[in-house]
Amino acid sequence: MQNLHKIKQDMCDIGKRIYNRQFAAANDGNITVRVSDNEVLCTPTLHCKGFLVPDDISLVDMTGKQLSGRKKRSSEALLHLEIYRQREDIRSVVHCHPPHATAFAIAREPIPQCILPEVEVFLGDVPITKYETPGGQAFADTIIPFVKKTNVMILANHGTVSYGETVEQAYWWTEILDSYCRMLMLAKQLGNVSYLSQEKSKELLDLKDKWGYKDPRNTSEYENCDICANDIFRDSWAEAGVAQRAFNPPPSAVASAAKAAVASSPASGIDEEKLVKLITDEVIRQMKA
Repeated sequence: MQNLHKIKQDMCDIGKRIYNRQFAAANDGNITVRVSDNEVLCTPTLHCKGFLVPDDISLVDMTGKQLSGRKKRSSEALLHLEIYRQREDIRSVVHCHPPHATAFAIAREPIPQCILPEVEVFLGDVPITKYETPGGQAFADTIIPFVKKTNVMILANHGTVSYGETVEQAYWWTEILDSYCRMLMLAKQLGNVSYLSQEKSKELLDLKDKWGYKDPRNTSEYENCDICANDIFRDSWAEAGVAQRAFNPPPSAVASAAKAAVASSPASGIDEEKLVKLITDEVIRQMKA
């Protein structure tokens, strides 16, 4: 039998960590834990997550109806409930506004891949949802195209949501993501972001598979994808207004694009591989300029 008081205390502890990391200002953010098929513990609305006590946590059903608790449940609980409906393996969801990851949400800049080993193993490709006004079912529905292929998302112009088997694990993915986004910004200020090669990135995916972490790039559906080029969620960029503006694509993606262009319109009398190399070299040269 579950110790609900202990779970509530764990939620309060994560709330303190979120607040202390400045991932949630004032009353920002919300945390839930699913405790049965139809019951979810939920943090209250209009309450600072850094000062929660177990008695603040309410209980809601899978429709969002509050079953118990002296404080009203979070107004964004529907987002959490939709994740639970889509993923039976998930037991906790954390939503907050970590500043570096949320900067990517505001800029609608895709998160570059194949740069930091820990991110490849624990996160993989991170999608950015299309924007909807927070709180309603339309907002909750924005996660549906992505929820089964990742455990962390960036919510356009809003923040992040991550989920896992425990509240601690759900929070981890957010902390890893925000730390990574900060590193990317710092490296950009230094003037260069270096990508791992496809070969070395594949080694990380092999380790990820060995350690039991799921990644779409390790499935037959994406066996021919460019593992460093955001191929899992790239098709969603146009609808969400996402585009690469601040960070250049990895060289492998540039080469793939060049080869595709040549294949669709081959130049008469010119060796195809040589032309691809010339185009790629010029694009990389301009990227470094």
